[in-house]
Amino acid sequence: MTSLTGDTDVFSSAPPSGAAPKASVMFVATRQDELPGVYGEEHRRAILAVLDELAAEGWTLSLRRVFDPEAPNAPRALDTGFTHTHDIAGVFEAPDLDSAISGTIRLEKAGWARAFRTEWLMGVKEFAPVMGKGALTDHGWSFLALWEWNDQWCEATSEERTEYDFECDIAFKGDLALGVNIAGRHRMDWSHSWHHLGAWEIDGPDTADAAIRGHERVADFKFTTSRHIVGRLAPLADLIAPRHA
Repeated sequence: MTSLTGDTDVFSSAPPSGAAPKASVMFVATRQDELPGVYGEEHRRAILAVLDELAAEGWTLSLRRVFDPEAPNAPRALDTGFTHTHDIAGVFEAPDLDSAISGTIRLEKAGWARAFRTEWLMGVKEFAPVMGKGALTDHGWSFLALWEWNDQWCEATSEERTEYDFECDIAFKGDLALGVNIAGRHRMDWSHSWHHLGAWEIDGPDTADAAIRGHERVADFKFTTSRHIVGRLAPLADLIAPRHA
């Protein structure tokens, strides 16, 4: 699968240290265990057991580990219920697409489907991670962006698209100056209407707001339709705790 756009001053398609591109697994999930008996502690333990297996199989389960390979691989996700209709969201990295698909099925069967109504999105990582100012500082929040190219982008010439990419680089350099860590870019359009996913590690919602204002100033959104998600990062083990004892 080739990239829809080329390398820029900020982004490089070359995997770090010659590593093969990984598959991305994004989820947006809403609680549905309103009634007692639907989802219990035994299901939570079964889900955590599957997550342990996935970690042993080479999955990256924490966004922090994308930027710091020495960081723990304990599963983390975004607590999003305070601003969004869904309750949690997150991004994992799997060794390949086959692993991504089979891993999500195993999670669902272990009890995830009892607790959550989930939108799963899968893709392939096409750009390497980029470290912002204070990159190794543990940021407590995350910003996820899904976007698709619109009709104007489809009608643009290759020169216009290249010019647009480098204009957007101005905004991305501003993101890095704000301390944003960008987990590369993930191509999703092999199976979804969304063409790309961007996952950021940030220090709070104000940083996300300031960054998006920078993207608006360079007319980033003239060629895209976007969906944005902001949430506080928390241990997934806590976020999937049963509602009923």
